[in-house]
Amino acid sequence: MADCKSLIQTVEGEDHVIAAAQHIVRALGANRNLTDDVKRILADLDSRLSTMTVLSTNKRGEINEIEERLNFVQEKISSWDSDQSIWHSSRGKASEYLQAVEEVQRLTESLGALPSNKDESMKLLNRAHSVLQMGMAKLEEEFSHLLVQNRQPFEPEHNPFRFCEVNSVNEESAISVEDDSVNKSFRRDSPSKGLEEFIIDLIHPDVIPDLKCIASLMVASKYDQECCQAYISIRKDALDECLFILEVDKLSIEDVLRMEWSSLNCMINKWIRAVKIFVRVYLASEKWLCDQILGEFSSVCFIEVSKGSMLQLLNFVDAIAVGPRQPEKLFRILGMYEVLAELLPHMGTFFFDEVGSSIRIECYEVLRRLGDSVRGTFLQFENDIESNTSTNAFAGGGIHPLTNYVMNYMKLLTDYSDTLDLLLENQDGLPASSTSSSTSLLAHHLRSITSVLESNLDGKSRLYRDESLQHIFLMNNICYMVTKVKGSELGALFGDNWIRHHNRKFQQHAMSYERATWSPILLLLKDEGLCNPGSNSVSKTILKERLRNFNLAFEEVYRNQTGWLIPDSGLREDLRISVSLKVIQAYRTFMGRHASQLDSEKHSDRYIKYNADDLQDFLLDLFEGNQKSLHTSRRR
Repeated sequence: MADCKSLIQTVEGEDHVIAAAQHIVRALGANRNLTDDVKRILADLDSRLSTMTVLSTNKRGEINEIEERLNFVQEKISSWDSDQSIWHSSRGKASEYLQAVEEVQRLTESLGALPSNKDESMKLLNRAHSVLQMGMAKLEEEFSHLLVQNRQPFEPEHNPFRFCEVNSVNEESAISVEDDSVNKSFRRDSPSKGLEEFIIDLIHPDVIPDLKCIASLMVASKYDQECCQAYISIRKDALDECLFILEVDKLSIEDVLRMEWSSLNCMINKWIRAVKIFVRVYLASEKWLCDQILGEFSSVCFIEVSKGSMLQLLNFVDAIAVGPRQPEKLFRILGMYEVLAELLPHMGTFFFDEVGSSIRIECYEVLRRLGDSVRGTFLQFENDIESNTSTNAFAGGGIHPLTNYVMNYMKLLTDYSDTLDLLLENQDGLPASSTSSSTSLLAHHLRSITSVLESNLDGKSRLYRDESLQHIFLMNNICYMVTKVKGSELGALFGDNWIRHHNRKFQQHAMSYERATWSPILLLLKDEGLCNPGSNSVSKTILKERLRNFNLAFEEVYRNQTGWLIPDSGLREDLRISVSLKVIQAYRTFMGRHASQLDSEKHSDRYIKYNADDLQDFLLDLFEGNQKSLHTSRRR
C-alpha cells in the first residue's frame, strides 16, 4: 500500500497516470478482505486523486483560455505595419494597441505563475514573450516617433527669457593697458531677475499622457532600459540643438587658448547669455518633462540627457580659467563667475542625488578655478600698472591714457565689489592688523593700485624737461583720480580722508606750477634793483631791460603753455584766475609806478608792448592744448 502511495506522488500532475492510479485504488477498495485501516488509506488516496483530477482539468481550461487570448492579441499586434505609426492613425487605434500589449504583459505574468514542468505552458510562455517583445519594439518605435514629431520649436528671443539678454559690447575692441576707451569697451551684463525657473513646453502637451502611458507599460513589462535609452538618445539631440541655437560652439581648451581676444570676448558674451537660458529655462523644462513621462527613472535619464551639454558649457569656462591672466579679460571672467555662482542652486536641484554628483562637483570645481583666475587676473592688473613704462613724455601734460584706463577700470570693478571681496578674502597675505573691519579687502587693494599709479605717473612726469609742465601733468592726473573717486562708488571704498589728501596733492602741484613758471617773471616786476648804484632814481636803462625781459618771458610762457592742456574746465579756470590775480596785479602796480618815465622815450612801445587788459586776455588762452604765438609787431 505504501508503494502505491509513493507511485501516486511520483506521477502526480500527469493526467493519464492520475486516472490510472485512481482506477487501481478503487479496484483495491472493492476487496472485502481489507482491514479498516487499509480501507481508510485507500479512501483518502481516492479523495486526493479526485482533487488532483479537478485541478488538472481547471489548469487545462486556464491554459486554453490564455492561448485563446494570446492568439487574439497576437493577431492584433502583428497586424500593424512596422512603417505605419499607430498614433498617427487615430487615438482609438492607439488605445486598442496599448490594451493589446498590456494584455500580453498580463498573460505573460499568468503563464509565468503556472508550474514550469508543463511543456505546453512553457511553449505558450515563450510565445507570449515573443509577442510581448514584438509589441514593445513597436511601442519603443512609437515612443521615439512621438518625441521627435512633437518637439516644440525653441525660440530664445521670445518671452519669458528676454531677461537673459546681456548688453552688447564693442566686440572688435582689443583693450590694452594704454587704451583710454575702457568705458566703451567694458559694460557689465544686465542684472539677473532672481533665480526663477521658466517652464516651457519642449514637447506638445497633448502627447505627454500618451508618452507617459507608453513609458509606464514598458517599465511594467521590464523594458525600462529600452524606454530610457530611446528617451535619452532623442532628448540629447534636442539639447545639442538648443546649444546650437544659442550659438555655443563645441571648442577644446586648445581652441579657446588660441583665440584672439576680440573673438573670445564675443564667445564669452554668448556663453553668459546662453547658460542663463539653458539652465533656467531649458534644463528646468527638461527636468519637468522627464518627471512627467518617466516617473521613477526620471532622475537617471535627465542626468544622462543633460550631462554632455552641461560639460560642454563647463569645459568652455575651464578653458577661460586656465588661460593667460590678462586684465582686459577680468570683467568678462567676473561676469562668468557671478552667473555660474548664481546658477549653482539650480545645479543642486537638478543634480541632487548620487548619480548627478559628478556634474554637481564639476560645477563647484570649475567655479573654484574660475575664482582663482579672477583673483590672479585682478592682482596681475596692479603688476601691469607698475611695469607700464614710457620713453616719451605725454604731449601737453594732460590726463595720461594709463590714468584714464586705471580709474575707469577700478570704477567698473565696484559693480563686482561683493564678489571680489569674497574672492580676495584670506588670499591677500595681509596681516590682520593692516585692515580694519570697516575696510573691505577690495578697498585696500584699490587704494594700493592708486598708489602704484601715482608712483608710475611721478616717473612719467620726469620725462618732461620743463618743471612747470611736470607739475601740470601731475596736477591734471591726480585731479582726474579725485574726480573719478568722488563721482562714483569708489568714493565709499576710498573714503573722505583719501579724497581730502589727494585734493591737497593736486592743489600743491598747482601752486608748484605757479612758483616754477611765474615767480621768475614776477621778480622782473619788483622795484628792487631798478635804481642806479648810489642813486635813488630809477634807471631807464634798467627799466627798459626789465620790461623787455618781461615781454620775452611772457611771450615764451604764452607760446608754450597755450599748447598745454588742462581738461578739467573748473581746474583750468581756477588756475587762470589764480595766475591772473598775481600777474595782472603785479603788472598794473609796476606800470603805474614806472610807465610814465618812458613817455618821452622814442619807440616806447618796444618796451610797453601790452597793457594789463591785454595780458589778462592772453592768460585766457593758456591750457587749451592749442599752441599759439604773440606777434611782436602788433598788439592783440
